[in-house]
Amino acid sequence: MVIKNVSLETVIGVTSQIPENQMMEIAFAGKSNVGKSSLINALMNRKSLARTSSQPGKTQTINFYNVNDEMYFVDLPGYGYAKVSQKEKEKWGKMIEKYLHTSKVLQAVFLLIDIRHEPSANDKQMYDWIMSNGFHPIIIATKLDKIKRSQLTKQIKLIKQGLGVDADTIVIPFSSETKQGREETYDLIDQLLEQFREMHTE
Repeated sequence: MVIKNVSLETVIGVTSQIPENQMMEIAFAGKSNVGKSSLINALMNRKSLARTSSQPGKTQTINFYNVNDEMYFVDLPGYGYAKVSQKEKEKWGKMIEKYLHTSKVLQAVFLLIDIRHEPSANDKQMYDWIMSNGFHPIIIATKLDKIKRSQLTKQIKLIKQGLGVDADTIVIPFSSETKQGREETYDLIDQLLEQFREMHTE
């Protein structure tokens, strides 16, 4: 996968309509401080198109990034941030659920988990929720550069056990700093795009 052009095309809030896109969508979900914007920027090969913030919980919209005019990266609001009111959290939850139910072109959901820590109750809830919406999450274990190489196997096992994943769940260790894991993620996205095209040209 080669990134030729990217742009932030659509931003939707709680009351907005979900866009009826024709191109494949890949959604990114994760806790507020898991490094979601950094990961999306690393994949799009841009320094700061996806807005990173020093204040977790800042993304309160669903952002659609047009990639190469052939797919969308969909940035979902971060969850699990303590300073946001329960009412606000419920609104975001409904917005994400509406998106998962409404999109006809969503091909996969990437769930980001911080590789340094055991998945939180919010992470587990999000994993189960994505599953119950009919998607099999692909796990991206972020902040790989923050652990020693010798800890990798142990931390991956911790994530799998903490989430209670299916045996065939893909887990990709990823570092937005060193770009480790990016090629593996690109290969996976290429496969998803191929499957999507096959499904939609029949």
